[in-house]
Amino acid sequence: MTDFDSALLLEDARQAVSEAGSLIARNFRLPKDIRKKGNNDLVTETDVAVEELLKERLAGLLPGSRILAEESASQAGLGDLTWIIDPLDGTTNFAHGLPFVACSVALWHEGAPLLGLINLPLLGELFTAQRGAGAFCNGKPIRVSETDHLSQGLVATGFPYDINTYLPEILDHLGKMLPRTRGVRRPGAAALDLAYVACGRYDGFYERALKPWDTAAGILLVEEAGGQVSCYDQNVPYSPGDSSILASNGLIHGQMSDLLSS
Repeated sequence: MTDFDSALLLEDARQAVSEAGSLIARNFRLPKDIRKKGNNDLVTETDVAVEELLKERLAGLLPGSRILAEESASQAGLGDLTWIIDPLDGTTNFAHGLPFVACSVALWHEGAPLLGLINLPLLGELFTAQRGAGAFCNGKPIRVSETDHLSQGLVATGFPYDINTYLPEILDHLGKMLPRTRGVRRPGAAALDLAYVACGRYDGFYERALKPWDTAAGILLVEEAGGQVSCYDQNVPYSPGDSSILASNGLIHGQMSDLLSS
């Protein structure tokens, strides 16, 4: 199925993501059943419940579309018409009572994100974007920042679950970024980081080893808000699942790329 109204579909998806956010908010203060997928990679019953809710709602919006979701990723790949779902980005934050969590949904269509939604239910913000139609937060247009010198920029990063593999690089990049910026932040949810670049709170964001569901919605938000997304090497286009991502307001993109690629 390829004949659909993108604007109407975005509104229907927004309702589904809002419902998912309400579930996250209801469960936030409740006792949590926490399991480990890896040494530092957690999953809760809320992750699973939100994913099932979104899979049901979104599949019904586009019969025949595929689903690529974090907790059941082995069941489907990335096709020409695919919903990409991160039900609860920032599960560790959620498990420890920190509000920096996101529900992220993108519709991948013909090799690029067509729709992107990032809900921060505990912070009261819902970011949306449609290819070619701009980016919004709670229905109001957003733009990236106008900072053009890295020394005046606030940037964000994240740490991969396989910390031992990436630790030397992480420390090297922090050693380069910290003295050349106004600061480096690490909230622990890549979807939130990308949404914050899109609305100008951060001037840039970089991270290694993210999955498609971490970034698919966020890259559309950043681009539709006037920003730029690439791999660490600014000359290499980014696709969800690539080994590195650099997102910025565009004005400091080259400066960040030079530091990350050197």
